[in-house]
Amino acid sequence: MTTLEDVARHAGVSLATASRVLNGSSRQVGAMMRARVESSARLLGYRVDATAQALARGASNVVGVVIQDLTDPYFAAIADGVVRAADRHHMVVTLGTTYRDPEREIAHIATLNAQRARAVLIAGSRVADERMLGRLRAELEVYRGAGGRVALIGQDLAGTDTVVPLNREAARDLAVALAGLGHRRFAVLAGPPRLYTATDRAAGFREGLLAAGLPEPVMVPGGFDRDGGRVAALELLASGPEITCVFAVNDVMAVGALAALREHGLRVPEDISLAGFDDIAPLRDLVPALTTVRLPLARMGELALELALSEPAAPRLVPVAGEVVLRDSVTALAGPVQRNLTS
Repeated sequence: MTTLEDVARHAGVSLATASRVLNGSSRQVGAMMRARVESSARLLGYRVDATAQALARGASNVVGVVIQDLTDPYFAAIADGVVRAADRHHMVVTLGTTYRDPEREIAHIATLNAQRARAVLIAGSRVADERMLGRLRAELEVYRGAGGRVALIGQDLAGTDTVVPLNREAARDLAVALAGLGHRRFAVLAGPPRLYTATDRAAGFREGLLAAGLPEPVMVPGGFDRDGGRVAALELLASGPEITCVFAVNDVMAVGALAALREHGLRVPEDISLAGFDDIAPLRDLVPALTTVRLPLARMGELALELALSEPAAPRLVPVAGEVVLRDSVTALAGPVQRNLTS
């Protein structure tokens, strides 16, 4: 196997010079000497050591993306946006999944720091746990102190650049829109009570109903996934309230709720209306088409990478608004409903 020493000897240069040329050091090497080293490397079939490159540059061309659930289309869409943006910068993306475990999130960041990743992007909701949040901030501070760059997608709670989806505001808009269709009795499948994204969306929806002069919705907590939505909907049905519209705080929960409603012989929207949040891609095949709030998920991933790769500055916040999309899963109780059928 050809070594860097072999290349240096063949090119007639020092080992340090060969390393600067082939491992991407920021120190300049003259054009003629660089050409000699590169020519020798080609002739000898030398392959660059990625670890040595990272040491020479102070950082690699790797972007670490830490997400909470690889099977959730929400995170898949964000990761796809990061990968496409990274390609334009000739960077490589590595992906880590936390399974919504804050300990795993911190461990991923420490590993990426040890690997000298150029940037770390963290996508997902924070959990209402000040001890874990403090540990996350400390780990990110160590990574930034070593020259790494960080951007989050979620709540502005870590003291770093953050892409902030306006969950509360968009959920409020959705509630107002549904109230405008004549619905008066609502239930909210509210997700986990300590997950900020879930609580923000549930609170915003409640605020929208109160602003419309409507009573409090029935609140049912549950898991933040398809099974959680199904179980929460079954619990709602067992309690027997008179409801005309159900709001699930994310789309995968809404899919689970739809299954539960069908199991009980209820038709959507003829018997009960249903809405979600996120506008994930698989909704394109759902029948009936789901009313939801559209977030530009891939664009959020791109924005996070742009923040991370830009010059370090004071923490910046990039708010991202959601768009209410009315589709066939909701029917009007007073007058016709104008549905947005775009995917």
